[in-house]
Amino acid sequence: MYDPYRIKQIRIEGFRRLKNFKLEVKPFMVLIGANGVGKTSFLDALSALSASASGNLNNTLSQLGGVSNILTRGKSNELSFSVEMDIPQYQPLHYELHISPTPTGTAYSITSETLSQHHPGYYDPFKHIDSSGGDIRYYEFGSDRKGLVRPTWEHNPLETSLSQVPKMFREPEELRRILATATQYHALDVGNRSAVKTPQPMKPANLPGSNGEDLVPYLYYLRETDRERFDTIVDSIRSAFPSLEEITFPPAAAGVLAMTWKDKCFGKPIYMNELSEGTLRFLWLVSLLESPSLSTITMIDEPEISLHPELLSLLAEIMREAAKRTQLIVATHSDRFIRFLKPEEVVVMDTDEDGNSNAAWADSLDIDKWLADYSLDEVWRMGRMGGRS
Repeated sequence: MYDPYRIKQIRIEGFRRLKNFKLEVKPFMVLIGANGVGKTSFLDALSALSASASGNLNNTLSQLGGVSNILTRGKSNELSFSVEMDIPQYQPLHYELHISPTPTGTAYSITSETLSQHHPGYYDPFKHIDSSGGDIRYYEFGSDRKGLVRPTWEHNPLETSLSQVPKMFREPEELRRILATATQYHALDVGNRSAVKTPQPMKPANLPGSNGEDLVPYLYYLRETDRERFDTIVDSIRSAFPSLEEITFPPAAAGVLAMTWKDKCFGKPIYMNELSEGTLRFLWLVSLLESPSLSTITMIDEPEISLHPELLSLLAEIMREAAKRTQLIVATHSDRFIRFLKPEEVVVMDTDEDGNSNAAWADSLDIDKWLADYSLDEVWRMGRMGGRS
């Protein structure tokens, strides 16, 4: 179902090569560009922003190496995020977050944080959160403390007010939900000991898991509760692999299920550990993208790995359909995948002469005359769009 609340624009400053990076966000966007131009950094920055809304900022920044290591080398002393979210029939909601390393460089402080919205007829924006230099203020309503108030509860200085303040009005709550649930997926691990190749505990699951650790219970649970959705997944996989008859779930032990692939060319079913890497990754991607429980923002890094070029056209169509239910952000190096995309779905990332990342939507570039004679991937390979090493 279409979510009317969607992120419209994001600005990131001081995050690796993203020194001063601003980008319009659309429902389906595929980032292309050479190695080292900032595609993965953009996804990592969004993950950090998501962590700031879910109360996991400190842990996420530590996993990324700490604020000092994230900052644009020798060019930035502060990490900042700015988000604009569309509000149906109202002015957009604006969120800003500024983070600075401590003098020792071993920790950080949240130097300022604001969540605001302009209202017609008022010069100053209405502020839901207005914090600076450790002075925490948030708008409280429905009590004697109505207005911007300071916390009477313990406020963790290493986590944002967005993740900690009590329930807000509907619009800021939607922003908190959208950012907090944004999810990043990397290439599926298909090694011999990977989770996707082994039997899995039977339990309710709404997603297949970042490494396929819940793929079996997810598909089994979907088959039992939403057969139409399950059949859609199987039909999509069958479009790529016509010999697939059915997917079944034989018990492997008490409370544990295996998953088998019944192929019309063979008398015995094929177990997950026997499927090819490309087949496993495509099965996982389709299962993920068809999930009714996708987060509002879904990020996928290099989905084309191990996939035959003929599967990429189908994957592009599945992604377009998924983008009706999630803001889908994909990073890729594959010119073959680009062949099946439209210019308005592609963001070309590059670096300027100072090594800083920049981005442009492909449909804003002067490539129409080239598209009359060449496909989008050919235009990219010829260097007419930038984003090449």
